[in-house]
This record gives sequence, structure tokens and C-alpha cells, in this order.
Amino acid sequence: MIKVGDKIPEMKLMTATAEGPREVDTADIFGTGKVVMFAVPGAFTPTCSAKHLPGFVSHMEALKAKGVDKVVCMAVNDAFVMGAWAKDQKVGDAVIMLADGSAAFTKALGLQLDLVARGLGIRSQRFALVTQDGVVTHLAVEEAGGFDVSRAEAVLEAL
Repeated sequence: MIKVGDKIPEMKLMTATAEGPREVDTADIFGTGKVVMFAVPGAFTPTCSAKHLPGFVSHMEALKAKGVDKVVCMAVNDAFVMGAWAKDQKVGDAVIMLADGSAAFTKALGLQLDLVARGLGIRSQRFALVTQDGVVTHLAVEEAGGFDVSRAEAVLEAL
């Protein structure tokens, strides 16, 4: 599992844009500045839609005031789903919606969650991390079913 002091793996992923899905390189997203990334088990799921994503959107000004350059939401979903979820949640361009459709990035981080038995495949654990110039400075992984350490408020306290 990735830990504080590790560099974010370099790989290509997809992001939702107004023009449709676009390939992005993790080095371009995380390479410079302070980045907060939070990951959810899935777009449109109850806690993710009611609390997790909206919490980061509503605390955007406070995050920017603490020197955060980018906020990224990542899920093991495709870019079309992430784009639809962003529209549904009225995210605008506040949050980069990162699609890890095959869970390759999630697995590279060592933060996958096997929900095959529940019909949901391989997903991401719920977590939040902070990077500075591509190096992890903070990592908070939720206990199974939890929603505490990866909330926007908890990340703000860690900054």
C-alpha cells in the first residue's frame, strides 16, 4: 500500500471534461503543487453522493486557503459515469473527476477493495491523500464502511 513519502505512480487514466472523456497522466495531475485526492467506492452511491463529494465541493474555498492547488475525486468507474456524476452533483470545474475504469491506478496504490461477492467487482477503498509535488504527505484510509478520516473536514484538519 502507498504510504507517506511515496511518489504517486505514473500512469494514464481518464477524466471527464465538458468535451467528453480525456486521457490524463498522473504526473500532470500530481506532479506539481499541493493536490488533495479522495477516492470513493463508486459514483452515485449513497455516502459518496450525499456526503463525500459534496463535502469537498462545499469546502473548496477553505482547501484553497490552505494552499491546495487541485482537488481530485477518483473512483473505479468509467469517465462517462464520472462526468454524469459531476453534472448531477453540480461540481463544475472545482474537482477533477478521475476515472480508474479498470482499477489499475487503485491497484498500483494498493488500495483496492474486492466487492466481487456483492456483484460490484474490484473497487477503491474510501480514502483521502494529499501530495506535494507528487509525493504523498498525508494518507487516511477508512475502516470498512467508515466515513470519518477521508471527509473534507478531516483533510482540512490535516493540512
